[in-house]
Amino acid sequence: TFHSCISLCVLTDVDAAKVLTQTPAVHTVSTGQEVVLNCNIQRPENYYVYWYKQVPGKTPQYILRFYHEHSSPSFGTGFSSDRFNSKSSSNIDYQFIIKRAEAGDSAVYYCQTWDDSAKENVFGQGTKLIVTGKYFLTDH
Repeated sequence: TFHSCISLCVLTDVDAAKVLTQTPAVHTVSTGQEVVLNCNIQRPENYYVYWYKQVPGKTPQYILRFYHEHSSPSFGTGFSSDRFNSKSSSNIDYQFIIKRAEAGDSAVYYCQTWDDSAKENVFGQGTKLIVTGKYFLTDH
């Protein structure tokens, strides 16, 4: 009946995958500026939060993984603590940091973690980072 479908739908929704919320959706910075991207993982679980970089038309690159109880992240090939970092302000709020933005950092960045209840990897919707050149006003 209609009512049993409603209660069933509500019950199955409890096991729905967690939602990772990334902010901002689009972020524009100048070269050399610090970049901070946010990822809220909705509910705490004892798993790493991963960050990926995807240039349109290319395969996503694994940048780093971070767990809120650790002091520093583990990095993927080609990425290091020289320019990249990750922190957490709580056990559900994670930040990905680029210390000095370069033009080549322009891409879409995704956070990802494991959802124990849904038994699957879940991703944020992504943040599009646009790095523009520096413009200096000079007196002549």
